[in-house]
Amino acid sequence: MENNWMNDESIKDIDSYKLEFLQALMFESSNLKKEQMLPFLMAVAKRGKEKKVSFSEDEINRIVTVLRKQASPEETAKIEKIMAMRSRK
Repeated sequence: MENNWMNDESIKDIDSYKLEFLQALMFESSNLKKEQMLPFLMAVAKRGKEKKVSFSEDEINRIVTVLRKQASPEETAKIEKIMAMRSRK
């Protein structure tokens, strides 16, 4: 997925640092296997705390909506898995 998703009008008011942080994480996770995803997400949470990056529920929902619009079927499946893991906590 290219980073043009970051220019979508529905997320224009989200801090650009947050969006760049998210874009970097998407790049890092692009080749992870299913069993690597949970440790990666735990490391992401830790990194987010260290860098003081957090997303409101509204920001998450808007970002996910934008990502789904531009995602391939494989990327959409990853998004769905991540969202499912997130809802289990």
